[in-house]
Amino acid sequence: MKMIKTASMETHYSDEGRADGPPIVFSNSLGANITMWQPQVDHFKADFRVIRYDHRGHGKSEVTPGPYSFEQLCNDAVALMDALNIERAHFVGLSMGGMTALGLALDHPDRLLSICSANCVATIPAEGLKIWDERIAAITAGGLEPILDGTLQRWFTEPTIKTRPEEMAAVRSMIAATPVKGYLGCCGALKQLNYLERLGQIELPTLFISGMHDQGAPVAAMREMQKRVAGSVYVELDAAHVSNIERPQEFNRALGDFLSAI
Repeated sequence: MKMIKTASMETHYSDEGRADGPPIVFSNSLGANITMWQPQVDHFKADFRVIRYDHRGHGKSEVTPGPYSFEQLCNDAVALMDALNIERAHFVGLSMGGMTALGLALDHPDRLLSICSANCVATIPAEGLKIWDERIAAITAGGLEPILDGTLQRWFTEPTIKTRPEEMAAVRSMIAATPVKGYLGCCGALKQLNYLERLGQIELPTLFISGMHDQGAPVAAMREMQKRVAGSVYVELDAAHVSNIERPQEFNRALGDFLSAI
């Protein structure tokens, strides 16, 4: 894992797998970092050049003043690809990373081979904005500690939380380590999310992966997104919000089948 100075910021990233393989870039969710993608790195590095990076304000990447925008987050991904001399890549994101994938497909399609948008939405409804305002107020007052248990309950189903305690403890620590200013900066981007009406413009091969128990990115919302992107593929897993960790084998199979078909 390394640091690199791109055109937009200091970015923490890893670059593994086949140097001559097709590049695949993984983009993390809000409150996570590059370690969330370890099950996918282990699976795909034999055939792909696998790049992970921490979003602006997350993990070890630079924490710049917020609020951020998805234009910034997308430009950060492009700047990293430029710095690594990657002309085009498959781009895989979950939650905030999945939204970044949508933004890249809309505004930088020439830099992509395909996108996978997992467990995400394309717009925030009015009632959702209130929830984000409440979360921002709670974190501003008390940091991330008060939201950790609730976040785990949203990210995973109850059986997973009960039967995989060591893994859940590691995820909890990952969330807790997120810089508060970076978390809040990305909350600002999420409040401005508004890609839904533009999804019909996406022409790249697109995979949507949903969790049937996901309350943050409900099945109905993800199915609506899939309908708007011509030729896109939809896969539903028995998972909550962070499906790549909760169901890694099924996630890897869905992504692998999609990439093989391109």
